[in-house]
Amino acid sequence: MALPAATPWAVLFLLALGVMIAFVDRTSISSALADAPFVQHFGMTSVDRGLVNSAFFWSYGLIQIPAGWIVDRYGVKTPYTTCFVLWCAATALTGFISTLFALVLMRVIVGAAEAVVMPASYRWIRNNFKEGQNGTAVGIFAMGNKFGPAIGAPIAAWLITAYDWRVMFILTGAVGLVWLLPWMFLVKSDLPRREDMAEIRRKASSVTFASILASPLIWGTMIVNFCYGYFTFFCMTWMPAYLVEQRGLSLERSGLFTFFSFAGIAIVAVIAGWIADRLIARGGDPVFVRKAFVIAGFVGACTVLLGAHADSLNAALFWNVFSLSFLGLATANNLALCRLTLIPKPAIGLATGVQQVATSLAGGVAAGLSGWLLHVSGSYDLPMLVIFVFLIIGAAATWILLRPQWAPKVALEIGE
Repeated sequence: MALPAATPWAVLFLLALGVMIAFVDRTSISSALADAPFVQHFGMTSVDRGLVNSAFFWSYGLIQIPAGWIVDRYGVKTPYTTCFVLWCAATALTGFISTLFALVLMRVIVGAAEAVVMPASYRWIRNNFKEGQNGTAVGIFAMGNKFGPAIGAPIAAWLITAYDWRVMFILTGAVGLVWLLPWMFLVKSDLPRREDMAEIRRKASSVTFASILASPLIWGTMIVNFCYGYFTFFCMTWMPAYLVEQRGLSLERSGLFTFFSFAGIAIVAVIAGWIADRLIARGGDPVFVRKAFVIAGFVGACTVLLGAHADSLNAALFWNVFSLSFLGLATANNLALCRLTLIPKPAIGLATGVQQVATSLAGGVAAGLSGWLLHVSGSYDLPMLVIFVFLIIGAAATWILLRPQWAPKVALEIGE
């Protein structure tokens, strides 16, 4: 007898778990790069560490637009399943390699496979939730990509300390495959029937790629997402090394405080998304409400500079956790605004893919530029000053550029 299909909220929970696993697999490398035996094994300099950290993001960004195009036409489940198996396998295989080239190659494969996650997830959320639910739904989903590094960092650090980096990669890659069981059996396939493909392609093509690129709103969302991503990806890729090398924590304690930071942003994201939904349900303008939360999140996150210049360890740790947690005000509301509220429904996957190019570029730049700045300055103060600059730019871009009248135009009249 066939199992009953999961409810929308249950599938959302699976999507949150899926993105959590993706972030565990993409951020476990940061704990490895703070491990001296791992660095020595591959003979890496700080610039090499930046290269390894950034390799994921270059392929991740390159495949975002094709991934968005695919899910707009072929549904979520089949593309997601295929790519999930690929990135888990590449993560596990990292435990068996011995050259820097192979390490970079595995990160490139993981990045390319994980590119489907965001376009597919937002495509599914847009199809199954209403505007008054988007903040809460996106907040729950965003908990996955925040708890991924939150639990990934301490788990990776513990596995490296208790065993070694090889065991860490093998286990984190293999264990994730357990997620496939409920996903395969409980989630209904949305692969279109052959006879429906023409209509689906017509709807997906009603907002052209040229229209998306011509939209000032899209470029505004790319700037905002780059600025948001720069800070979060710095924390994913360099925070463990910062806490170990500049603040003198052990690798295990650095993982613990990385957990607090990302748990904080995850919890604040859900609360802020829920509050925004309630304000919208009471008659608030969705664009104004969500923009206010996004700007507040960017401004509050600027307190990262207080941590960088704190004299005491406790103050530095407090401001590190506080600044990233405060950015949670922006998390769900920015995603709901930029990928759902302001975007025509037929182009959710493609528009998300375009925006994810900026997000992945932020990851690559944050990882690589921070490594170079650390190399030339010998301190993490300069990399954190750059974070502050991008946070200010993100707040300004949100206020000025995220306007509904600048959204991509629908070329054809279609039904919702």
